[in-house]
Amino acid sequence: MFLDELAGTAAATNAAPAAKGAEGERDTTFRSYPLYIGGKDVEGDDWVYTVSGRSLLEDVFTSVSLKRALEKDPDSEAAGHPYVVGRCAIAGDAAIDQASEAAAAAAPVWAAVPLDRRMTLGTRFREELLRREDEFLEMLVAEAHPVKLARWELSCLLQIYSEESLGWYRQQMHTEFQHGGRRLIVRRQPDGVVGFNPPQNAPLPSAALAVLALMAGNAVVVRAPRSIALSTMWLLRDVVAPLLEELGAPAGTLNAVCGNPKQTLDRWITSPLIDDIFYIGGSEQGLRFEQACVANGKKPILELAGNDGIVVWSDADVKKTAEAITEAFYGSGQICMVPNYVLAHPDVAEALIAEVKEQVKTVRPGYPEDEDVLLSPVRRSERFFALLEQAVGNGGQIITGGRRTELDGTPSETGVFLEPTVVRVDGMEGARTYDMVRQETFFPLIPIIVAEPGSDEELLERFLHFVNSNEYGLRNSLWTTSDEVIDTFVARVVNGGLLKVNDSHIGFLPYLPSHGGTGMTGGAFGEANYPILKTSHVQGVSIARDVSPREAVFGS
Repeated sequence: MFLDELAGTAAATNAAPAAKGAEGERDTTFRSYPLYIGGKDVEGDDWVYTVSGRSLLEDVFTSVSLKRALEKDPDSEAAGHPYVVGRCAIAGDAAIDQASEAAAAAAPVWAAVPLDRRMTLGTRFREELLRREDEFLEMLVAEAHPVKLARWELSCLLQIYSEESLGWYRQQMHTEFQHGGRRLIVRRQPDGVVGFNPPQNAPLPSAALAVLALMAGNAVVVRAPRSIALSTMWLLRDVVAPLLEELGAPAGTLNAVCGNPKQTLDRWITSPLIDDIFYIGGSEQGLRFEQACVANGKKPILELAGNDGIVVWSDADVKKTAEAITEAFYGSGQICMVPNYVLAHPDVAEALIAEVKEQVKTVRPGYPEDEDVLLSPVRRSERFFALLEQAVGNGGQIITGGRRTELDGTPSETGVFLEPTVVRVDGMEGARTYDMVRQETFFPLIPIIVAEPGSDEELLERFLHFVNSNEYGLRNSLWTTSDEVIDTFVARVVNGGLLKVNDSHIGFLPYLPSHGGTGMTGGAFGEANYPILKTSHVQGVSIARDVSPREAVFGS
């Protein structure tokens, strides 16, 4: 990913104005974040620096050179350059272990805080996100997220922490009944210490899920990705940490370190102080990580790759369906929950393909702060072109796209963007011989599978089988006006954490799970991923008054 070129760096409360930026770039604030361990800012072993997403598009050589020069010598002439927007401290082994120790010490104290008080953290967090919306967007744009995409990411978090969702979480965490002179309680207790491993493509929104684990009563340690750490450290150190202080949480309830992923995860797996590890990443590595966690007595909570499908029935609203399909190109497809394939009824396929081709024209590259931009840069594209070559060799047809482009959309072999690409695949039977259909691609690429002709009864059965036989299981979508087709899908689709009908594929809603799924998306223990529930466990309690144990066992 192009974001690999961005560097996060240790920073924090010592923010200073940066020099005036390049033409078209507004003044920014340089942010410097140490490690945050046990309620204190702690020095790291070194620094990693973040250069702005815009600067990487304007002059990638200079931007990367500045970053590397500062990482060798923080006092070099590169300091203060407008391209450099922040830095984060890097954690070594000792700091990683220190964070685990601080969390373990805080966990039982924080767990003893009443649930209703802990739940107010979610409300306060949402209020703070709204109050600091401009700052939130600025942090993501600095890390090359298109501002339009950043607004969507904020909207997702606002749904996860909406009052409706918080009320549902509260209900699941503690429910009471009266039965036969007894007060019965079904409640969830925190697991203890949770390590969070956000991904490089969306570290800030993923790190924000740690607030749910905190609400459950856990202490957490979050690893900010070393290559893109700045927004994660901002969120945890400047937004979440002060809220915990207001609630009187013990020092060590939240810890944030920027570190090497293997180094950090290896220490978490072998540490007796870590109970759960929330792992967000690719499926191949994630499934191996799951086995290592189980072997070491840890609970693995996996959020892995997605291979989401949109099913389009013959009576679908073609224009609205095409809008949902073009969500596949948001962030250049570098988001696990965007659509990855479309399965179209043959009666609607031609009209659908024509409409998608037309709507693709509105999806364009550009600087991340430009309001109409949805594409992100893609640095490594070898697999993209290999997927296209295989598809054409298998008989697929490129409907639109398939090339690299410059910032202005001009095709170019050296461009840092990829055109939104639509490929037609005729027939369901051989569709999964196409890797772009069978696997997550992580590119602005969507294959539209045109089903073979058949009766609606036959096609409905075949469509259901195709969806349910997907090795992955994050989100599924259906577009139809038929109540019969909707009811059949709702009753019989068994994989995936979410089923959307006639709706945005990537949109978040209150109550419903935000992430999670089955198979290669969620592992052997995969299901809808509510972090507040996944980082806790069910416990039943019975409180009796004037009850005879013998009568309770044998009856009166």
